[in-house]
Amino acid sequence: MSGRGAQAIQRDRRTGKKRDFEEEARQKKEQDEKEQEKKDTYYKWGKGLKQVEEQKQNLEHAIKEMSKPLARYADDEDLDKHLRDQEREGDPMLDYIRSKKDEQPQTSKLKYKGSYPPNRFNIPPGHKWDGVDRSCGYEKKWFEQRNANQAKEEEAYKWSTSDM
Repeated sequence: MSGRGAQAIQRDRRTGKKRDFEEEARQKKEQDEKEQEKKDTYYKWGKGLKQVEEQKQNLEHAIKEMSKPLARYADDEDLDKHLRDQEREGDPMLDYIRSKKDEQPQTSKLKYKGSYPPNRFNIPPGHKWDGVDRSCGYEKKWFEQRNANQAKEEEAYKWSTSDM
């Protein structure tokens, strides 16, 4: 239809092609949705995934505890399990309980079997370590300095208390 009742045709300035406003609106909407999804993802990451998960678990645990009655009796399984899981100092059965827990199948990594030089962080070597110390000697110097300082402090303490 051309003439008086016709709708105006708008063209792209660079290419000269007809513009489809519905298609442009749809594409803009899709792009905005993608950007919003990306922003949501980064917002979740900014909070910390592990922290959010821990907060949910703490909230679930608190709700679970609040749903229980205030008075708890001897037949309460949750209370019994909680008390059994606690380890108390001086418990004669503590070693036995720990050994029973350790008997459960562990899927841990392989460990180096043998002695190795100590380090500041008590990190053991990997299971494929060949036993050769390839460090620059800093750890050894660090331990020597630390031990010398401790010996000096101990000697000073003994000297200061020798006349008592």
